[in-house]
Amino acid sequence: MVRRLLPVTRTKALRFFSAGLLLAAAAALAACDNGEQAKAPDQARPHQTKATTEQTQREQIQTHKPVPSSIPATNDVPLGTGFDYYVLSLSWSPTWCAGNDAAGRTEQCAADASNGFIVHGLWPQNEKGFPEYCQTREPDRVPERLGRSLFDMMPSMGLIGHQWRKHGSCSGLRQAAYFAVVRAARQKLKIPPALQTVDRPRQAETGAIEMAFIAANPGLRANAIAVTCEGQYLEEVRICYNKDLSFRPCPEVDARSCRRKSVTVPPAP
Repeated sequence: MVRRLLPVTRTKALRFFSAGLLLAAAAALAACDNGEQAKAPDQARPHQTKATTEQTQREQIQTHKPVPSSIPATNDVPLGTGFDYYVLSLSWSPTWCAGNDAAGRTEQCAADASNGFIVHGLWPQNEKGFPEYCQTREPDRVPERLGRSLFDMMPSMGLIGHQWRKHGSCSGLRQAAYFAVVRAARQKLKIPPALQTVDRPRQAETGAIEMAFIAANPGLRANAIAVTCEGQYLEEVRICYNKDLSFRPCPEVDARSCRRKSVTVPPAP
C-alpha cells in the first residue's frame, strides 16, 4: 500500500519528479537537434584518436539497454488484416498488483519481482471501436514454451492467453506471428530513464510522462500516446502504431486518457 504524502510534501515531490521528467525530455530533444546539426566526426574532431572513437562508441552502446529478446524483432513485421491500427498497452505493474494481487501469489507480483512497465497487450483497433474474440483457426491455448519465451515483457501465462484470445485472434495473424509483432512493438519503444527504476512513490504530471516518452522515441507525437490512471495512480501508457509499427495518431484512444493533472507512480525498484 502506498502511503499518502502530506500536502506540502506531495506538492514538492510532484514538482521535483515532473521537473525531472521534463528536463530529461528537453535534454533528449536538444541532443537530437544538436545531432542533426553537428558536423561529420572527422570535420568536428580532427584530433580525435581511433582509441577515443572506439571508447565513445562503446559508451554509446552501453547506454541503450534493449528489452531482453526471445523472439527477435525485425524491420519486416508480419502485417495483420481486418483492422486499422494497433494500440500497445503498457501496464505499470505495481499499480495492477496493488489492486489485483497484493499478496503476490502470481509470478508478475511475487515479492522478488521488480516489474515496472509490462506489456498488457497489443490491441487491433478500428477508427471507431475495436474487434475482440474473433473466430480463427488458431488454437485458443498458447503453448507453454511460446508463452514463457514472452515472460520478460508479459510475465503471466494467464495474461498471455487472455490477450491472444481477446485481441490476438483479431489480428489476422497466426499465433507465433502475432506475438512476434508484440515483441517488435515493445522493442521499438524506449522507456524513459526516469521511469525505468522508481525506488519510492513519486508524483508526476501526466503531461510530463507523455513528454518523457516523446523525447525518448523519435517520431512519437502527443496525438499517438495516452496515459491512463486508476484513481490517483498511474495505470497504463498506450502507444498507437500503424500495422508496420510506425507511430500514428489515434484521437479515439487519446480521448480516453487520464483526466487528472498528476498521478502517483508506485515504486518499481
